[in-house]
Amino acid sequence: MSDAPGIIILDTRVSPEELARLVRRFFEDMVKYVVDVRQQRVALGGELHADAEQVLLDSGSQQVDLWGANYYPGLGREGCIEYTALINIRPSQDNPGMEVADQGLRETIRRITFELVGEGENLR
Repeated sequence: MSDAPGIIILDTRVSPEELARLVRRFFEDMVKYVVDVRQQRVALGGELHADAEQVLLDSGSQQVDLWGANYYPGLGREGCIEYTALINIRPSQDNPGMEVADQGLRETIRRITFELVGEGENLR
């Protein structure tokens, strides 16, 4: 796990306590995050997806592999991920809007989120 102000890089599961801290830091009910789909790691936290994106870029990720989302604890497996971020607007990658359009990519983001962040469990 690596640190930046309010943003951590995960390659192992975040602790429930750390997740709760990051959720409450900016938004109270959710936390922004960016997934590196190639390296299968997550930058969790921050006020903007672009901040977490930059942390990953600074640590060796490639722009083409980074996708932003929001995680809502307490909403269960089906409601905890919102696949929307400004950094996802990429017409050159067939993603013209803020929401991740490709279903295969969404499934990869979901799998990595469930492994490293959570599956929508309630915060402690």
